[in-house]
Order: sequence, then C-alpha cells, then structure tokens
Amino acid sequence: MTELTLVQAVNRGLAEAMRQDPDVLVLGEDVGVNGGVFRATEGLHKEFGDDRVIDTPLSETGIVGVAVGMALYGLKPVAEIQFLDFIYPAFDQIVSELAKMRYRSGGQFPCHVVIRTPYGGGIKGGLYHSQSTEAYFCHTAGLKVAIPSTPADAKGLLLTAIYDPDPVLFLEPKRIYRSVTGEVPEGDHRVPFGEARVVREGTDVSLFAYGAMIPPAVDAATTLAADGISAEVIDLRTLVPLDERRVIASVEKTGRAVIVHEAARFCGFGAELGSLLAEKAFYSLKSPIARVTGYDTPFPYALEHLYLPNAEKIVRAARASVRGA
Repeated sequence: MTELTLVQAVNRGLAEAMRQDPDVLVLGEDVGVNGGVFRATEGLHKEFGDDRVIDTPLSETGIVGVAVGMALYGLKPVAEIQFLDFIYPAFDQIVSELAKMRYRSGGQFPCHVVIRTPYGGGIKGGLYHSQSTEAYFCHTAGLKVAIPSTPADAKGLLLTAIYDPDPVLFLEPKRIYRSVTGEVPEGDHRVPFGEARVVREGTDVSLFAYGAMIPPAVDAATTLAADGISAEVIDLRTLVPLDERRVIASVEKTGRAVIVHEAARFCGFGAELGSLLAEKAFYSLKSPIARVTGYDTPFPYALEHLYLPNAEKIVRAARASVRGA
C-alpha cells in the first residue's frame, strides 16, 4: 500500500496498464512532455516514449476519432480531454461511432477506448471549466460511466475501464485531485464496475453521491449523527452500470433518500436514481425523495460556493426527510 492523492493514483493506474500491456497507449493535448494540465500523465512520456504517449493537436474530435480507429485495430487507447467542458466537439464521435461500434459489428470490434476527463467545480474555473454533464453520457447506450472518489478507486476503476470491452467515460473530480489522499494497493488493483461502496452505515436516511460530493456527504453524516440522525452514505462509483441492488437495499433499510450531485437539477442523474427508487422501492419510502444539486443555470464564477452542494445543504435536506420539516 502507498499513500497517494487521487491524481497520483490515476497516474499509477496508467503506468501499471502500460507496463502490463504494450497495446495500451495515451493520447491527448499536452499529455506527453508536459504531463497533462493537471499532471496526471507526468513521467509517462519519459518511460514509454512518443509512440505510446502521444501529444495531439487541439482537436477533441480528432483525439476521439483517432482513438476509435486505434481501437478497431486492436489497441487500447486512453484519450484525455483536458476538461469535460471541452468534450462537446467530440460528441458525435462518442455517441454516433464509439458507443455503437461493438453493437453494429455484432461484437467483432469491442472498441477498447477510455476517455479520461476532469469534471466539476470547486477550483474557480467558471462556466467553461466546471461543468458536470455526466447525464449526457449515461443516456447513451453503449457507454459506461465511472467516477472515482478515492485514490484507491481512481486506480482500480481506471484499470477496470482500460480492459473493459465497452468504451468507458472516466470522469475525474478535479476538485479533490490533491485534497483527498488514501492508501492505494500496488500492482494490478481493479475495482469491479457496478458495485457501489458503503462509505458509512446508517439506519435513518440514505445519502447517495459520487465523485467530489462524497466528502461533503460524509461531513453531513457526521453532523447528522450529533443530531441523533443515522445517515448511510453510498458512493455509486459507476453510474453506468449502476448498482441497483445496493441502492434499493439501502432505501429499504432507511426508508429515506437524499441524492447529491453538483450537476444541474433538471434531467440530472439524480432524476434517474429517483425514478429507480420510485419504481422499485416505493413501498419502503417514508418521505419524498430529496435532491441536493447544482442550479439550472450556467456554472457561475464568483458564486460557485453558492452553486455547489455542501454539507449544510445536505444536512438540511436530510433533516427535512427524517422529520418532515
């Protein structure tokens, strides 16, 4: 075990995969000598060279399109998009080509592609560097979506993504790149997709979150405990595939659900989670499902502290859920 930050764990995961398998390579803007805008690929160019750590032009369409072509020839490219906000020029390549390739070829071309990209607010990046639009990709059949919240999961989920037969959008919560540390197993450490993590056991209310929203959810649970409310915190880890069994089991136990994400509320992933609970855990619910989310506005710069969910907002929603006030 080694104590790492989340971004260091991403780096270790990439290096581990590249040492294991010569078909794994990295491409993107400034990922080579510069080591990436957040230094997630630092040192990889020195170890693996130009052929496997490829600096690309500033063209997201080109990055993903080239990655698709590489995968069709048997390679396992890991494409970096500098910010999730910049991914939209590649949207057609992702939803029209990448997501459909395995299906349209009858499984002949699995299209091993991982698209890594930092997402979310918390770094005063303003409206072009702070978006959380994971729901766009969860809605696209053929894609998997993974979001780590700990260094161990960052490495473990990334290694699972690289060897998954389906394309994976790997969203990295940049707000906690360096503020969260933890022990990370050495070697080929993999975390299975579709298995949520129980961060904290509880009996009165379930708090569902992922990525950078896990720390405030845990802080909220601590505050609630002092108030006599036992909150269970569930880290979804992967949105697609979703661990429906664990989500439903938690609400069957607590009878209440508070869903937390920093994306805008309308049509955010919380709406899908709420629908699942209404369909499959309705008779266990003791109060309405609550959502603590960003607002339905462009992401602000000066007011990001008001836009983002925090422990105080989560506590307020949980208290209302438990006490009906």
